[in-house]
Amino acid sequence: MKTTQGVFFSGSVTIVVHGEFPEFFFNRCVERGLMIWNVKKIDKYACRATIRLEDIDLLKSIRTGSGYKVRIKGRHGLPFVVRRLWRKKPLLIGLFLSLLMVFVLSNMVWKVEIEGVTPELEHKVTEQLREYGVQPGAWKFSLDNPSELQQRLLGDIRELLWIGITEKGTTYHLQGVEKIIVEEGESGGPQHLIARKKGVIADMYVTRGQAEVSVNDYVEPGDMLVSGIIGGEHNEEVVRAEGEVIAETWYESDVTVPLEAKFNVVTGETYNKRAITFWGVAVPYWGFGKHEYKETHEVETDRAFYFLGWKLPVGIYHKEIWEEEHYTRSQTKEEAIQSGIKQAKKELRESLPLDSIIVAEKILQQSEDNGKVKLNLYFKVHEDIAKSQPITQGD
Repeated sequence: MKTTQGVFFSGSVTIVVHGEFPEFFFNRCVERGLMIWNVKKIDKYACRATIRLEDIDLLKSIRTGSGYKVRIKGRHGLPFVVRRLWRKKPLLIGLFLSLLMVFVLSNMVWKVEIEGVTPELEHKVTEQLREYGVQPGAWKFSLDNPSELQQRLLGDIRELLWIGITEKGTTYHLQGVEKIIVEEGESGGPQHLIARKKGVIADMYVTRGQAEVSVNDYVEPGDMLVSGIIGGEHNEEVVRAEGEVIAETWYESDVTVPLEAKFNVVTGETYNKRAITFWGVAVPYWGFGKHEYKETHEVETDRAFYFLGWKLPVGIYHKEIWEEEHYTRSQTKEEAIQSGIKQAKKELRESLPLDSIIVAEKILQQSEDNGKVKLNLYFKVHEDIAKSQPITQGD
């Protein structure tokens, strides 16, 4: 008997043959090339067997004029399953659309939770997220990944010291840490003003308290600038000393500037590769060719699909390839010196109080070695050097 392997996909039919000596009919079928299996005699005048669906027409031609009656008793295999399902087409369409709707809703943002910050900053973060497209109803695959959102928030909102973003199903959970600026002497109690670094007094603005130094006086760290104890011996009063004591301070900085700088610049041209991933195996559907960029910068994202909160082993992979161009910029020694001074002043300003002023700079030493200019710089700065010192009992 011929093999019946794979007959499920092509389909099979169970038939019953009625007539005198039905075995003879099956012999005739085999002689004509029909594949028959599961032959079973029901009674003296009937036999049951199974044939392939594709042999039905040949069976009909053999039956014609044979005197036997053939009845179909069962239909098996994929073609009949598909036919039965097709008859229930409205139900299948409804089921498919329902599953599709659940799938789409499972991959949208429905809630954004922000914790660890004040209500004012929470509102600011919420508005910033909306500018990025992160809001209820957004399709998650159109958004930046959490790490990119984190960097953008920290760059755009200065009040944030740190923020973590976690994607949990349809919810984005943000945990933030706010920068807290504590003003010196914020408690409001009595205090002196003392020097926090050495310098020469350039100007003074005392609004409360007794000045203990004058312009052009040299002071060391810890020296009394403004006393919080005022009045004479018989009418002494302890107050909160307030004011600004501007002093000339000094800084040194060492800077090294190359005469020839090499760097890459993104041209704006991009090439994208996209794929659907199944259990970690990528099946590309976009970007089959090769780019012609010599220098590139690549950004890869891999996002999984979700269904009712469950992470599916199916996702979208995206590789964005940016074209870069390599540049070499040369500068003269004088240009390198000016660039070094500018760089040093920028770094110094970042470490100084906001109202500080760099009043002078001077090159103490300069040298050129291995294509680099080395500078030792001296800066004069006018800055407020006063800091509070609480007055305790017994002072």
